[in-house]
Amino acid sequence: MLYVQQSLGPDEELVYVGKFHWMYTVGAFMSILWGLMLSILIMFASYKGYEMLGYLSDDDVGFLGAIKEIHPAIRGVAFLFFVLGLVKFAHMMVIKVTTEIAITNNRLVYKRGLVARHVGEISIDRIEGVNVLQTILGRIFDYGRVMIRGMGVGEVVLPPIEDPITFRRAIEEAKIR
Repeated sequence: MLYVQQSLGPDEELVYVGKFHWMYTVGAFMSILWGLMLSILIMFASYKGYEMLGYLSDDDVGFLGAIKEIHPAIRGVAFLFFVLGLVKFAHMMVIKVTTEIAITNNRLVYKRGLVARHVGEISIDRIEGVNVLQTILGRIFDYGRVMIRGMGVGEVVLPPIEDPITFRRAIEEAKIR
């Protein structure tokens, strides 16, 4: 919340701070899990294929020992899927850590970016409408996206945040102030 606090005006105060929901973090960890599962599936399918074709030299070596005998390209593809899962996880976590979403009594601030900073600000009195986008899981676990339409700005769709209804209510509160 460093950027928003630094950019507050003299008579400006924070009304609400949006936070990522824990399901976003679960999705990031699922990327690692899917990468690992695909890697294991590729290796296991190759092992079974080599076993059926009779390419394995020793039957009692087992799965982990037979990995050495699988073609290096297949091992490389399996490793690539695992690395892609790790990269997706890292990407999602960097987004989570470097994103700031806040409502002050004068404006809505949406800052994202690690090295390059992208800041979107909409004056509260220029906001035309706020839509809440929730899936079935979003309704159950109370998270969703908020789409904000501003005059002359177009639409700003925020990442999945916790309690989007309260976020929308905070925008309406800031308009009244």
